[in-house]
Amino acid sequence: MSESHASSPIEVTIKLKHRDWEIEVSCVETKIREVIENVLSSIDNVSPHDPTLDLQINEIKREIELLKTTMNMNLVNPNMGPTDAHRKTAQKGGSTCRSLLENLLFEGYFETEKLLGNVHEELSRRGYNYDRTAVSHSLTDMVRENILSRVGSMRNYRYIQKKPPSEIRTPR
Repeated sequence: MSESHASSPIEVTIKLKHRDWEIEVSCVETKIREVIENVLSSIDNVSPHDPTLDLQINEIKREIELLKTTMNMNLVNPNMGPTDAHRKTAQKGGSTCRSLLENLLFEGYFETEKLLGNVHEELSRRGYNYDRTAVSHSLTDMVRENILSRVGSMRNYRYIQKKPPSEIRTPR
């Protein structure tokens, strides 16, 4: 009796939790790996892509990097504030015009209305010399994404944040 039991396949039941899914799988012991891989790849393919979640994850990653940099900078120079550390991070990683504008946003720069010229001058003051059209395009993209509001008339637009930076999720 034990010989026939040893030669027959053993059925195994496994419970899996993956993101919002919870699945119970029963299969022959020798097929566990294959079945689980198939189930997980199917779940990933079926799961709807949530861009909001991606934005939240990217925002959290940026905040973590800023905190790490701030902590490291404070170890080297205890008098350096988070804004200084943030600038150092931007310089180190090669910054895009858009990422610099997001930095300004998170620093509270857009709490009051700013003209394109003001924004361009602020970037130049910080050592980033982008063409005015590049700055304008990036600001326009942020308006389209409901991060900033644009008020005024053509050639005299003023940009202001729509929400406090803590409530804004930027795509990056």
